[in-house]
Amino acid sequence: MQADFVIDLGDKAQVPIISFSTTSPSLSSIWSPYFVRATQNDSSQVKAISAIVQAFGWKEVVSIYVNNEFGKGIIPYLTNALLDIDTRVPYRSVISPLATDDQIVEDLYKLMTIQTRVFIVHMDPTLALRLFIKVKEVGMMSEGYVWIITNAMTNELSSMDPSFIDSMEGVLGVKTYV
Repeated sequence: MQADFVIDLGDKAQVPIISFSTTSPSLSSIWSPYFVRATQNDSSQVKAISAIVQAFGWKEVVSIYVNNEFGKGIIPYLTNALLDIDTRVPYRSVISPLATDDQIVEDLYKLMTIQTRVFIVHMDPTLALRLFIKVKEVGMMSEGYVWIITNAMTNELSSMDPSFIDSMEGVLGVKTYV
C-alpha cells in the first residue's frame, strides 16, 4: 500500500522512484515508467520452492500468508508453480496483520485437522515469528510437519533475536541470491 502511494507520487511528479525493498510482483515498472525495482520480486522464488516440493514428492501443500498486498502478491505465482508440478493447494490460511495470538492459535488448530502437513509461509518477519512461536507451542514443529518460509523471512533471520530463531528450528528457508 505504501509502495503504491509512493509510486503514484513519482508518476505525478515525474520523478524516478527506486525501491530496494518492494518485492510484490503486482508492483512493476510496466505500470509506471518512473518506478525501478532494485531487488527481485517475490515471484522469482516460487520455482525454487516448487522444486523442493517436487524433489520430496509432496502432492499437497497449504499456503499461509498475511492478508495484505504483500501476502497476496506471491500466491497466484506460487499456486501456478505448484500446479505445474501436479501439487495441489487444497487450503489457504490467511492471517490478518493484526491477528491476536489467540486467533493465530485458532488457525493452527484448523490446520491440524486437515491431512496436509506441508506448509509454505509468506508474511512479514514480525508476524511470522509470532506464528512460529505458536506453531511450536501447539506441537506442529514436530516430526511429520514440514515448514517452508519464503525469501521475505529468510532475509531477516540474521538480525533476529536468537530465542525467536529457536522457535523456528527445522524450518526450511528459501533465499534468492543475485
